[in-house]
Amino acid sequence: MNESTVPVIFNPKKILIFFLKSVKWFLIISVGLTLFYRFVPVPYTPLMFWRSVTSIFTEEKFVGIDKSWVPIEEISKSMQHSVIKAEDYKFYQHYGFDFEAIEKAIQYNKTHKKKKGASTISQQTAKNVFLWPSRSWLRKGLEAYFTVLIEALWPKKRILEVYLNVIELGSGVYGVEAAAQKFFKKPAKKLSNAQSALMAAVLPNPLRFRIDKPSRYISNRQKKIMGRRSPPPVVAAVQTVESKDVAEIKPIETPEEKSSEFFSLKFDNEEEAESPKIEDTGTEVPMND
Repeated sequence: MNESTVPVIFNPKKILIFFLKSVKWFLIISVGLTLFYRFVPVPYTPLMFWRSVTSIFTEEKFVGIDKSWVPIEEISKSMQHSVIKAEDYKFYQHYGFDFEAIEKAIQYNKTHKKKKGASTISQQTAKNVFLWPSRSWLRKGLEAYFTVLIEALWPKKRILEVYLNVIELGSGVYGVEAAAQKFFKKPAKKLSNAQSALMAAVLPNPLRFRIDKPSRYISNRQKKIMGRRSPPPVVAAVQTVESKDVAEIKPIETPEEKSSEFFSLKFDNEEEAESPKIEDTGTEVPMND
């Protein structure tokens, strides 16, 4: 065969063109989808499908998707404040990344076996809405990209609204409205301070910790959330809660929680959050005030 007729299998120019076209379409689709979700409720997330599909192989019964989207005006202020106090105290001050918290987490993780995360509400929203549940550098990179996108294209109010409507709050339960109806038999707009703090306390591992059967660990975390000052710009809200508003909960203390000395509000191990363990057990929490 003549050398000139040998087909060229590796063509750097074609590969480069294909790569550039792929990047272009990824940018177009990702920006377009982000703009779309600025105005339209997020119907489903990759995590919702992932939990349902994997339940077929890992659970005794199929786990469905219980969700109900509501505008942020239909979510109590106490619920909004509780998740900010628990997950991202500087939510209104940063642009998607809390670099001070990241630095503290890095230093902490160097000397502690139990790892501390530093993901903001913006990062968690980006991960929940656009990405699959896994731990890899690729996903972390995409998470950072989508975090920048939503911070640039969505107002803070919208980020919080989407977050509160898609977060996982129990097996097959997504969003504060569905959780409020399931665990407290009331809409999210009528959640009390104690109930809001309890729901925020199980984040970000609601499959391990339970709202309906909180342990002493979760009860203590709930009280810390309730006692913390509301962050700017919501400082005009109620800063502290009277002790009578605390739910009458007498949780069971597990050996693991008894030995734990790590009770800061932003304590969570991201690996645990994405790889749920055996659910917490405790006594039933009252479903109503």
